[in-house]
Amino acid sequence: MRRKRHWRTLFVLAVVLGAYPAFVMAATYSQFFAAGLPGGRNGPADAYRHSLASAIVAYTLSPRCVDWVTNVMERDGQGNAARAMDAHNNRLGARIGATAHSWNAMQQAVLAAVKNGAIDARSPDQITWLAPDAWQERLY
Repeated sequence: MRRKRHWRTLFVLAVVLGAYPAFVMAATYSQFFAAGLPGGRNGPADAYRHSLASAIVAYTLSPRCVDWVTNVMERDGQGNAARAMDAHNNRLGARIGATAHSWNAMQQAVLAAVKNGAIDARSPDQITWLAPDAWQERLY
């Protein structure tokens, strides 16, 4: 009987841990497709996807979770220009999500930040992406 409870607990934990990332991905990609931005990889669309996902996580959980994921997934921006871009946009998205007063305000603020972004922006307050010759039309 005890062994059965152990597996049930593991199953529930797996479902819960899988549900949150699925929620973040669904919320991010629904907006990503609607935005119709170019540069699915290394361009404005990539910047939007990263900043929006980070804003969602910061809004629903904590900016600390974004920091952890950025350190693990993007090696804190070290190694190449694409990682640096992603880490930069993750941090900015997390700040937007952490300070948003509503779900809609958070989404609008991220899209506005992307629309005010630029190639190789260095300001921590501006979304950045790589030059168009580095863009790839991909979904990730």
